[in-house]
Amino acid sequence: MDAIQKFLYFYPMNDEFANESPKKDLGFILSLAGLMLFTVMGLGIDYDEYLQSDDLGIPGFYFIIIFGVDLLMIIGLILIFFYRKIGIYLFPTALMTHFLLHNYFLTTFLYTDVTNLFLFISVGLLAFIPKWQFFK
Repeated sequence: MDAIQKFLYFYPMNDEFANESPKKDLGFILSLAGLMLFTVMGLGIDYDEYLQSDDLGIPGFYFIIIFGVDLLMIIGLILIFFYRKIGIYLFPTALMTHFLLHNYFLTTFLYTDVTNLFLFISVGLLAFIPKWQFFK
């Protein structure tokens, strides 16, 4: 028996959240609400940039891409609410894409994206990981 098998034998990982229920508790809902709040704030920044696109010289195709990424972020949060695993992967991927698009096309550093990613990693995953067994 090698070291990894011994570790897994003496440390069963399947029982860690055995008492968890599929009911969406307050922490789960508040985590999603906080993530949605910062996602909508980022959407507001994108809309403000759209209104100023002529003055700022932003290419037109950028807004099709960025609003599509915003939509993917919202869809990811909705999927997390309905316990779909793809939402856990879709949301941070779309969020990082949103951040990188802003850095590349506008050379701006969005604190809403950074805060949203921090919330997802810290608070969100603390609420989502115990419910992982209920995700499909």
